[in-house]
Amino acid sequence: MAYKKIIPFINGENELASSIVKLAEEYCFSGADELFIYNYSKIEREREEFLAALKAVDKAIDIPFMAGMYAGRFEDVKKVFYTGADRVVIKYEICPDESVVKEAAGRFGGDKILIEVDADIAFERIAFPVDTLLVKHVDADELFQKKVTACGKKVIIRDSLLRNDLGDLMRMDGILGVSTNYYKNKDLYRVKRKMKESGIEINTFESQMPFSEMKTDEHGLIPCIVQDYRTNQVLMMAYMNEESYYKTCETGKMTYFSRSRQKLWCKGDTSGHYQYVKELALDCDNDTILAKVHQVGAACHTGAYSCFFKELAKKDYVDTNPLTILEEDFATILNRREHPREGSYTNYLFTKGLDKILKKCGEEASEIIIAAKNPDSEELKYEIADFLYHMMVLMAECGLTWEDVTKELANRR
Repeated sequence: MAYKKIIPFINGENELASSIVKLAEEYCFSGADELFIYNYSKIEREREEFLAALKAVDKAIDIPFMAGMYAGRFEDVKKVFYTGADRVVIKYEICPDESVVKEAAGRFGGDKILIEVDADIAFERIAFPVDTLLVKHVDADELFQKKVTACGKKVIIRDSLLRNDLGDLMRMDGILGVSTNYYKNKDLYRVKRKMKESGIEINTFESQMPFSEMKTDEHGLIPCIVQDYRTNQVLMMAYMNEESYYKTCETGKMTYFSRSRQKLWCKGDTSGHYQYVKELALDCDNDTILAKVHQVGAACHTGAYSCFFKELAKKDYVDTNPLTILEEDFATILNRREHPREGSYTNYLFTKGLDKILKKCGEEASEIIIAAKNPDSEELKYEIADFLYHMMVLMAECGLTWEDVTKELANRR
């Protein structure tokens, strides 16, 4: 189903990176579908600072964001994508060369480049090979609706909602969503529920099954197992009743029922360690909930990230989970860099520096090519393992993490 989106915008001009990141996090956790962050300064230093801020935003949030920056050449657009931005917005009135837009759309796709343009010229003079226009200074009347319908492009309206009503804009045919700063420090989940109640198709966090169909104990409680949504690590187990379940859906923050205190408790209200819910699922017997969350800080009251840290019994086994193996090996490489160990080959590479690391990566890549021509795949797996190790050393040397790489892959889906 195609939902209409609420896309808060953040003006990054003259803002500290920390302020941009903080606001982006607040929007992300309060129910925004996407973000639009921009700084159209032409000053090189300010542009570089903005790019650094976008990289920090990418690490802090898990919803898509589009970024607007002055694009004097194709390389400027490429730099924005390298921050982790899902889409790039080019402001029409300060675009010095239309060929930049065409080259960027040809390289990254017309769905990845947006043109920001005033409504009075958006449909008469714009013929760029992009799928979506970000239109501002809108009069939400019949003439505008006709132009949107006839233009053949998708439209996002950028509006501060001082004159126009959000509902009126969202109801228009051909409008993907509204980008606004009106809901700063406001509960977007509540806004979206009101839009839904008025008949607008919008993505609210609603249960697909009534709580009454779940199997509870004699006290009306159901256990809830909580996992980190990124790693699937089990964090804790608590209980929910009907009120806490619907409160969780309403606020986007995990809320439980305390059996000892006999009242609701929102995880994080006291500690600040909130759990922002990403997904709720029910088991086959309808008697246990699985919650995948973005955990802030520690889940356990002891300060441990997970409540499950007391080992009871363990049998030796070989862990071949790609996620844990690569993360653990990378953590070891980082540890070697911070705490050198005599005789360590990893420390030898770090001591020799980037050129040596690059040389080894090149050599191992060549070994993969040679091994792939051999009908025996055993040699190939060894060479790939060697290459992955040296690649992780390179990642550590250049300040990258596996999350940086996997998020870039996710952005390309």
